[in-house]
Amino acid sequence: MSAQFKTQYGEVNISEDVLATIAGLATTECYGLVGMASKNAKDGLVVLLKKDNLAKGVKVTAEGGEIVIDLFIIVEFGTKISTVADNIISKVKYTVENMTGLKVKKVNINVQGVRV
Repeated sequence: MSAQFKTQYGEVNISEDVLATIAGLATTECYGLVGMASKNAKDGLVVLLKKDNLAKGVKVTAEGGEIVIDLFIIVEFGTKISTVADNIISKVKYTVENMTGLKVKKVNINVQGVRV
């Protein structure tokens, strides 16, 4: 399902993959982040994703004109996790709303690991 909104000229549909890529790029710009993690970390095995696969660490759910973003991240050892999460939430929310015009209802941070 894609996120959509209507203008006076017609309807705009934005794919969830595009929203995930935008959110992933905005996340990597934040301090204290080692990288994005895979969404399906089973058996405690967490994979650090490369720049090409940032969308795999993001889950986007579109509900009408509002979207919910789930981020799966690995933080740097020695940083305060709550501060890093707050910075990521505000950066992702601002970037997605500014680039797409859609309302971000919620940004959920899932810390999958801590690395040096």
